[in-house]
Amino acid sequence: MKFLVVSLFALVCGSAALATPANSSVSSSSGQHHPKPHHPHQPLDSGCKNGPKSRNCWGKHSIDTNYYETAPDTGVTREYWLSVEEGICNNDGYKRYCQTFNGSFPGPLIWANWGDNLVIHVTNNMKTNGTAIHWHGLHQRGSVEYDGVPGVTQCPIAPGKSLTYKFRVTQYGTTWYHSHFSLQYTEGLFGPMIFYGPTTANYDEDLGTLFLQDWDHDTAWHGWENVASKGAGPLPANGLINGTNTFDCKNSTDTNCLGGGKKFSATFKKGKKHLIRIINNSADAHFQFSIDGHSLIVVSNDLVPIKPFKTQSVRVSIGQRYDVIVEANAKPGDYWLRSGMSCVPGDTGALRERVTGIIRYDKKSKADPKTTSDVVVDETCSDEDPKKLVPHVALDVTHMGEIVQSDLGFKPNGTPAEGQNWFQWTLNNSSLVLDWHDPTLERIFDRQSIFPTKYNVIKAEPPATAPASKWFTLVIQSNEILLTPLPSHSLTHPIHLHGHDFWVLSQSKAKWDGTPRGFNTKNPARRDTAMLPAGGHLAIAFQLDNPGAWLVHCHIAWHAGQGLSLEFVESQGRIALGMPDHHVFQQTCREWDAVRNKMPFPQHDSGI
Repeated sequence: MKFLVVSLFALVCGSAALATPANSSVSSSSGQHHPKPHHPHQPLDSGCKNGPKSRNCWGKHSIDTNYYETAPDTGVTREYWLSVEEGICNNDGYKRYCQTFNGSFPGPLIWANWGDNLVIHVTNNMKTNGTAIHWHGLHQRGSVEYDGVPGVTQCPIAPGKSLTYKFRVTQYGTTWYHSHFSLQYTEGLFGPMIFYGPTTANYDEDLGTLFLQDWDHDTAWHGWENVASKGAGPLPANGLINGTNTFDCKNSTDTNCLGGGKKFSATFKKGKKHLIRIINNSADAHFQFSIDGHSLIVVSNDLVPIKPFKTQSVRVSIGQRYDVIVEANAKPGDYWLRSGMSCVPGDTGALRERVTGIIRYDKKSKADPKTTSDVVVDETCSDEDPKKLVPHVALDVTHMGEIVQSDLGFKPNGTPAEGQNWFQWTLNNSSLVLDWHDPTLERIFDRQSIFPTKYNVIKAEPPATAPASKWFTLVIQSNEILLTPLPSHSLTHPIHLHGHDFWVLSQSKAKWDGTPRGFNTKNPARRDTAMLPAGGHLAIAFQLDNPGAWLVHCHIAWHAGQGLSLEFVESQGRIALGMPDHHVFQQTCREWDAVRNKMPFPQHDSGI
């Protein structure tokens, strides 16, 4: 078997064409700069060559390959180094505290080819915080201990310590990595991941990733104080596109409001088709992405290639990713790229007008666009219609398996956690609160069969004698009763599942009738993050083929912190067999135990 190790220092400046983080306005302790890696973007085995006219090809594999069953065996290991740091950011003209990877905002691009292996060394260079890094949407088959959830799959990485994450890339497309330690990703601990592989439509230029996010001028922990005491998140001051935007400081007396900043911009080549990889990494905002004067061809959602469809805009919930192809067939000029920011409690639409970027046909142009948009932004915070999201590799739900209903609720006066009273979201009347020093996997390795109630564990065991029945169906029913004047759009919840893609059986604003009669089992939409409609239900199914402890949670950062989560412990008896690096797991916990009682900031939320 061929074997190749490629050492790639994670870049301070990123390496995809669209990734233009405001790194020039981030000061950190590292100061490291690393050479830009070369991107082969091609499989090493023989076969069909991927190119502008043959994006469906990938060596001996193709867009038709069932990636759940097989992936290329490249023999290539790509190695990265990430430094978790604290610093001062000036992303939009306002100076504030932030947390970064390698001093970059967004963090550096991590890329690989489909079938490669990744080795990622993470060092925590913060002084008073632990951390843990999650690789969003990756199945982590055989590597559950590297899923990166403190209190579930690991202890936090202690200050001054390192952890090396190792896993194989069995999927392809666009995703992101982020801290799963409390609210850290909203402070800047996130970055893009691209896994090169085939695509369901042809394109000429890959412009890389495009992050859409809300952005406050205060720290997330000050925002958390408002959430914990009142139940609602703060109104963000701004939004960012790939880490940058402008903000008006003309009439401000705030000494941190420096002015300046810049609009994100990218250049189209006339007549060419451009691939853009959209990621919503917000704390609380929904987006409806569009480009004036141009149509979008949507080709992928959440690492699942889909049948291409044409649209003027695409709705992107928190945690979701869409790959879109845009043909530069308009009159050469400057065009607004619109985030369509919406569903932000307290916003009247002003943020939507401010959070924009620019597409230029002439990179020398400095003019502001004069274009307008016919796109009507939907304020219901809905996903794209699942009927449009048709997976290219058609897979039916062959057996409904066990169906579990989990009712979502809200406690204005939640159970105290770590001595703190805070508003809590619940599933099955329980709000998840983890102990960072006592992760679920450690209990499993110690052969414990009982988990703390606050871990909110559902055990999922495949039947021993019926392989076709290895499915699990979860129906989340929204039953919350709000006793505070929260806006209606705050009741939608982007639900993210770790360790699996799920099949979207039903997504409705109506109550579930308790039966599977209305479920779509014929190649339904498949993804890892989907919106639970306000007052309605979301029914998802996944195969019990990946032993592990897997989180399912709302990806609104405040709601996750308020405990809107549960754990699936899947095939418990087989989990320890798939943990060859348990000694590394234990070492991380020993290092955390040595400092956790000395940390100045105790756990004040769910932990995720």
